[in-house]
Amino acid sequence: MTDHHLQLNLAETELLVVSTNPSLYQNVTIQLGSSTITPSKTARNLGVMIDDNPKCHDKAAQSLLNKLIRSNLVNTTNQVEVLQRDPTSPLYSVKSFEELRLKPQLLQGVYAMGFNRPSKIQETALPMMLAEPPQNLIAQSQSGTGKTAAFVLAMLSHVDPENKWPQCMCVSPTYELALQTGKVIEQMGKFYPEVQLVYAIRGNKLERGTKLQEQIVIGTPGTVLDWCQKLKFIDPRKIKVFVLDEADVMIATQGHQDQSIRIQRMLPKTCQMLLFSATFEDTVWNFAKRIVPDPNIIKLKREEETLDTIKQYYVICNSKEEKFQALCNIYGAITIAQAMIFCHTRKTAGWLAGELSREGHQVALLSGEMQVEQRAAVIERFRDGKEKVLVTTNVCARGIDVEQVSVVINFDLPVDKDGNPDNETYLHRIGRTGRFGKRGLAINMVDSRFSMNILDRIQEHFSKFIKTKQMNVLD
Repeated sequence: MTDHHLQLNLAETELLVVSTNPSLYQNVTIQLGSSTITPSKTARNLGVMIDDNPKCHDKAAQSLLNKLIRSNLVNTTNQVEVLQRDPTSPLYSVKSFEELRLKPQLLQGVYAMGFNRPSKIQETALPMMLAEPPQNLIAQSQSGTGKTAAFVLAMLSHVDPENKWPQCMCVSPTYELALQTGKVIEQMGKFYPEVQLVYAIRGNKLERGTKLQEQIVIGTPGTVLDWCQKLKFIDPRKIKVFVLDEADVMIATQGHQDQSIRIQRMLPKTCQMLLFSATFEDTVWNFAKRIVPDPNIIKLKREEETLDTIKQYYVICNSKEEKFQALCNIYGAITIAQAMIFCHTRKTAGWLAGELSREGHQVALLSGEMQVEQRAAVIERFRDGKEKVLVTTNVCARGIDVEQVSVVINFDLPVDKDGNPDNETYLHRIGRTGRFGKRGLAINMVDSRFSMNILDRIQEHFSKFIKTKQMNVLD
């Protein structure tokens, strides 16, 4: 798998760099395919805030974080619900990649990536994606489910390597997410060098009149639209597969929705349309139906998120210092493999991490001023057991599956911007324990009438009684 036309104008390119030490950015270069890239000064200073600043719930950053920390498939208990375009047609699923009758070089690429058998969503989605005639698909899927590998396999399968022009196109909402998809294409197409990839991303300046010979185009909506419409690098009438990834992130970005629709309208009626989204709110659903005509639909049937495997308690304290002392008592009373502690603000999280470190605990801290890759590195260290305690704000409430987490502590109870209980965040926080069928423990710190009221309303919402507990009798 090779890529060309990646002459990036670094002054216009923001590039996130993997490092937990900002001082290391001075002499960093990144190898992407056959090109070496040096990040710009803008990139070195780029940090995405997504915790206690209301403006910073950046879906794109969260999506990138999930991709980085879920490089391998994760176990899921979600069931797949399929709504077929034609309910009378048979529904196929596969239990092995051999059943798909892939080209040998693609099968070799799949196994080289560590996929031994199809994931739950791949079992159902791949037969639809690889069908002849092509079938359109709208699918709900999160990072870690094998979604990207599935549509990459579909693109590589539909390409005719003899034809030296763009045949498959994938649009992602951000530059960084596009690079992540390209990385999967390069890995899976490792043994299929006849198929080439080009990035339609900002800063990749091609000369006017360039005729692309790469069969797969990965890019962001604005650049892809320019390449199709204004610069004529791509003939959209020759596109056989169009993938729109991260639709829920796409519509959160001004202009992307309109650009995506304009791209779709240029494509032939025979083009296979594939759209993926982690969530399906009404706005996402309406957008999906405009992009994908006559679709098959795959949704994740969320099993009722049960709290039955998690013991929940609350502890009454009178101050931040008393809450810290209660934490120390918890560690003295029970055996904890790994713990996650949630705070409402970065300031509290930083203070608490410092106090725990002084007590001799191995502590990792996640906060919103860290770059996305830095957060991913911290999470990987925690997952590998290098630190036993992770102190964080809501930046980390979702999507982290660490089997060894036995205790979750709400140092501060979750509230929304209006001061009401954030029940969804509470569920996601305590759901970091009690995973993989194991029993977990969640402890809530209550230090005021306000926080007691929040806890009462959380109990009412979940119809779940939370017991109070003295630390000296906690077993």
